[in-house]
Amino acid sequence: MAPKVIPGFLFGTSLLIIMLLSYTGADVGLTINANTANYKLQTRPGLTQSLWCAVQNHSKEEELLWLRQDGTVDLKDGNRVNASNICISPISMDDNGVSFTCKLARDGSIQISVVLDVIFPPTLSGEDPSSVPEENDVTLSCHVKANPPAQMVWYKDNSTLVLEPDRHQVSQTSDLFQLKIEKVEGSDGGVYTCEAKSAMGTAKTDFHLTVEAGRLAFPLEAVIAAAVVVALTILFAIVARRKAILKCFRKANESPSNTAL
Repeated sequence: MAPKVIPGFLFGTSLLIIMLLSYTGADVGLTINANTANYKLQTRPGLTQSLWCAVQNHSKEEELLWLRQDGTVDLKDGNRVNASNICISPISMDDNGVSFTCKLARDGSIQISVVLDVIFPPTLSGEDPSSVPEENDVTLSCHVKANPPAQMVWYKDNSTLVLEPDRHQVSQTSDLFQLKIEKVEGSDGGVYTCEAKSAMGTAKTDFHLTVEAGRLAFPLEAVIAAAVVVALTILFAIVARRKAILKCFRKANESPSNTAL
């Protein structure tokens, strides 16, 4: 009797097919501009960047999706199967840090991303504060954009600002540089300059601070007391001259009329 080999053959064939399918699925991958892993793309404002996404080691046609941050990028027909291209033009400062992700439509876990690293010199903006009365607080806000990040400094009347710990507070974030002055004095008035400096260049912007002189303060109690004294003085004077005033009125009424009929 011939040996029974068919079940073993079928088992071996099935196992081989499963292994091949697993191997093929595991090897499917994506590249962007020939990069096989996530990366940063350094660029500059005004340039155009083209991103090519391609499927590697695929055994069938694969549909691709592009995302800009969390939003889907619209693709034309013929630009989404096995390979896909998107173009960013022109690059702007606001594109700095923006990510573009290419992924398989059938399996979003297979994906690759590129983050734009837009290099540009510092740019500054800000507005002059309104006139500030003495003893009030004021904050100068200097808005900054820079990549790489800039070193920030405050000047007053073309000299480095000497900070007084009990009155000056300086704070900084990635896009805002602030100077707060508490209880301003007349000597605080002048031109304040915000300066940003990086390897890409230097930028400055001025803030004009006008301090209103304080007004003399009169105690309310003293003003009221003075008003009462004046009122009483006038009243006593009227009472003292009451008889004379009445006598004048009587004389005027008793005077004969000179009007001719």
